[in-house]
Amino acid sequence: MKLSKEIKRCMDKSVLCWLATVAPDNIPNVSPKEIFTYYQEEYIIIANIASPQSVKNIKHNPQVCISILAVLVQKGFQLKGTAELVKKQDSGFDKMEPLLNTMTEGKFPFNTIIKIRVEQAKPIIAPKYILYPKTTEEEQIASARKSYGF
Repeated sequence: MKLSKEIKRCMDKSVLCWLATVAPDNIPNVSPKEIFTYYQEEYIIIANIASPQSVKNIKHNPQVCISILAVLVQKGFQLKGTAELVKKQDSGFDKMEPLLNTMTEGKFPFNTIIKIRVEQAKPIIAPKYILYPKTTEEEQIASARKSYGF
């Protein structure tokens, strides 16, 4: 699936994404990821900085889900797909690494990249937009700022 402009814009505005994986005992695991971006037209890549559980789970079951949310606007996307682990010696690592290193400014070394082929996408939207359809993004941002204290 090709990533839309809207998904890419949302990713550019998001500080974190949340990666959901499934452990061998079928218990879900969700963890925040700070260093991520889109790659080519259908992939999301995540620097594996300190994610031993996510890596272990992906080796067991490569099906994952990512949530990306522009926190103040409270809109985003749920993306589902298949993950693979790309090691430093693997083909393509050298093309993905600079994209992620730009974000880390070289402060967080990583030897593995989680590469996810996105296969499904659906919007995430705060209930306020649905319950109060006249809500504007500006109103939602002001409300979020007040709720979060900034």
